[in-house]
Amino acid sequence: MLPSRYFIELTQPEIAAQLRANPLVILPAGSVEQHGPHLPTGTDTFAATVIAHAVAERMDALVLPATPFGVTPMHMPFEGTITLTPETYMRVTTETAVSTARHGAKYLLILNWHEGNIPSLAIAAEALHRDHGMTVVTVQACYVAEEMYGHSCNGLTHGGEIEALAVLAHRPDLVHLDRIGNSSDQGHGHRMDKLRRTRSYQPVLTDIRSIAPTGWFGSPQHATAEKGTRMLADIAAAIAKESADIFRKLDAVQGGTAAIKLLRQAGETA
Repeated sequence: MLPSRYFIELTQPEIAAQLRANPLVILPAGSVEQHGPHLPTGTDTFAATVIAHAVAERMDALVLPATPFGVTPMHMPFEGTITLTPETYMRVTTETAVSTARHGAKYLLILNWHEGNIPSLAIAAEALHRDHGMTVVTVQACYVAEEMYGHSCNGLTHGGEIEALAVLAHRPDLVHLDRIGNSSDQGHGHRMDKLRRTRSYQPVLTDIRSIAPTGWFGSPQHATAEKGTRMLADIAAAIAKESADIFRKLDAVQGGTAAIKLLRQAGETA
C-alpha cells in the first residue's frame, strides 16, 4: 500500500515498484491567475491536483507534480497572474512526461482544469504518443465538472461556484466567500463564455475583462466544503471509469497490454 499517490512524496524504490505494478501516471494541469477577491490564484492547479489524486486512488496510479504555471495571457491585466508561452508550456509538459517514460511509465492521463492550456496540451500529447510511445488520454476536468454540476451551480464560471467547490474540497482555508460582492454581470459573462466554447467557432479573446470587467463572475455564495467533497468524489469516479474504458479501447487497437488488467479493475470499481 503506497503511503501517498503524490510522486514527490514517495521514495525512489516506492516509485519504481509502483511503475512496475501499473505504469500509469497522471499529470495535473492548471494555471496561476487571478480568481477575484475570494479564491486563490492557484485555483485551477488546486482543482486539477486534488481531482488527480482522487482519480489516482481509483486507478492505482501516481500523480506527477503539476506544471507550475499555465498559458493564461487573457488574465494578465490583473495582478496575481503568471503566464507561460505555449512553446514553454508544451516543452515543460513534454519533458516532465518523457522523464517518467524513461523510468517505465507507459500510460499518461493529463487532467486539465484550465481552458487556456487546451491547444498546447493537444500538441504535447500528440508528441508524447508519436515520439515517445506513451498512450495518452487528456481529460478536460473543468468540462466534466460543468457536465455534472453545471445545472446546480449556474454553469462553469470564472470564480463561480464550481471553482469554489473544487478549492473547498482541498484547501477550504483559502476560500473567502465573505469577500464576494463584485461579481460581473452574469448574463454578459455567460454569453461571452459561450462564444469560445462552441465546437464550430473559436474566437480569440485578448482580455478577461471582455467577459467579466471585475475579473470574475458567478454565484459562489452557496458553495460549501461538504458539497465540494461530494463534487470531487463524483468527478473522480466518472473520470476514472471513463478513462479506464478509453485506455482499454486504445490497448485493443494499439497493442498495449501492460496495464489493461489493472485499468479494467479500476473501471469496474470506480
